[in-house]
Amino acid sequence: MISPVLSNLYLNEVDRMLERAKEVTRYGKYTYVEYARFADDMVILVDAHQRNNWLRKAVEKRLREEFAKLQVEVNEEKSSIRDLSRGENFGFLGFDFLRIRSLRGVWRPYYVPKQKKRTALLQKLKEVFRRYQSQPVDRVIHLINPILRGWVNYFAIGHSSRCFNYIQDWIEKKVRRHLMRSRKRRGFGWRRWNRQWLYGKLGLFHGYRMLKPEPKATPAG
Repeated sequence: MISPVLSNLYLNEVDRMLERAKEVTRYGKYTYVEYARFADDMVILVDAHQRNNWLRKAVEKRLREEFAKLQVEVNEEKSSIRDLSRGENFGFLGFDFLRIRSLRGVWRPYYVPKQKKRTALLQKLKEVFRRYQSQPVDRVIHLINPILRGWVNYFAIGHSSRCFNYIQDWIEKKVRRHLMRSRKRRGFGWRRWNRQWLYGKLGLFHGYRMLKPEPKATPAG
């Protein structure tokens, strides 16, 4: 993949500018400017305290100046300013980011898979079931397991339990319907096949585990 490599080389000066902004505005262990970049996708975070309102405009101005030097145009349609303190969110690398207040009253980041990413996954899996509807179920599972494993492993770093539960329930129903159709019967065979059989006997993917626990909190609003 040459594009991310070229982006890293080309935008190196932008990274340096943002690193300087972090250090200049640092107060002890606190940083009032943070950023993350992957290839040409970038998100810049500015502390929400009122005294730092000037920082947002200053960072945006300097960012556009650096882009102008490189003759890089900002994609205005895909760029926006979001205020997390007002309950807004932003998307980055397939996740929706927002902030929530913990049960102890501490604000913390909260990020979940974007809705369109889940929709795209289910559409891809649905196509496999459609294309191989006359094939044995073990053939179908052999095809869908790597898709599920790759998607779940990527989003396991987020707070994805609700999304994973939805996908797991959806895929179980699709497998059951495939089995019933092969027997020319309706329904889902709830009594015929339990979960242990689906995962133990058929080997259906069952690694819906997150790398961090789901926080018990309420989103800002």
